[in-house]
Amino acid sequence: MNNFDYGAAAELKDAFIQVNENAANAFLAGGTNLIDLLKYNLVKAEKLVDINPLPDYHGIEETSDGKVRLGALLTNADTAYHPLIETNYPLLSRAILAGASAQIRNMATNGGNLLQRTRCYYFYDANVPCNKRNPGSGCSAIPGYNRTMAILGTSEYCIAVFPSDMCVALAALDATVDVSSAEGNRSIAFADFHRLPGNTPHLDNNLQHGELITGITLPKKGFEKNYSYLKLRDRNSYAFALVSVATALDLDGDRIKEARIALGGVAHRPWRVKEAEDLLQNQTATRENFAAAADLILKGAKGFEHNSFKIELAKRAIIRNCMMALHPESQMPGAQPSA
Repeated sequence: MNNFDYGAAAELKDAFIQVNENAANAFLAGGTNLIDLLKYNLVKAEKLVDINPLPDYHGIEETSDGKVRLGALLTNADTAYHPLIETNYPLLSRAILAGASAQIRNMATNGGNLLQRTRCYYFYDANVPCNKRNPGSGCSAIPGYNRTMAILGTSEYCIAVFPSDMCVALAALDATVDVSSAEGNRSIAFADFHRLPGNTPHLDNNLQHGELITGITLPKKGFEKNYSYLKLRDRNSYAFALVSVATALDLDGDRIKEARIALGGVAHRPWRVKEAEDLLQNQTATRENFAAAADLILKGAKGFEHNSFKIELAKRAIIRNCMMALHPESQMPGAQPSA
């Protein structure tokens, strides 16, 4: 870890002034991923600007048009257990609680969750080539041990996956990311926030230096009646997803009025395919129709030497999770999941 200066900002304007003094300066909130990156010398900071003292971004508020805004500095735990989120956006609550550990969720912030880096083991090993860490050096995962890597949206430059659980639910809910900078404010549709690797895998998202996530806006529709979050991993505690699925359904009897399906653990960003969701519209909620949607979602999926199993695993996970969304009570502790 390199030596760095520390500064705290009590006002947003001051935070921008401090971080823009040097391109190597960075904002600090929960720090649950950033500190690891510093310890491993994967990033270097001249100064960390602590934004926790900012007063306006630690809560949850309902907007005049019925939407809900999550403060970027609110912790993951406080978000997941907030009565408004548990009641109106239970899919988001479930996804958050599937991630990390209780200790990390108590510290990690909503804004930071969107900005976390991949947990690819080659990215964390400074002794091997990695295009995310050192652009142009190569991707060690492609010829290496790639069991946990991506099967969708890959490129010859990178097959790493984005690790967040929370973001899979936010993608399914069509959230919006609220961003501020010294130049003003802007909103980014969640689908446009994270990037595929292409030939610039070192760029995880479309946030610019000096921009700060101040909030996440959730649409009024929370799919609170029929939803499910399924996370398949090597162990049930404190492990990243091999495949995860967020499903949100709007039903009229057994007819699907609207469907949302987002995948995690399979790509460089949360993965949604609108064509598959449109296929389900006005269809009966059956295993066969969910299987057809799964085929569309996984169209073009490409496995590597050690992770080809994830293609079939993802298909089965999509079908199972859509069936679980028909009966959200199946997710309660002690309940048996749908077959």
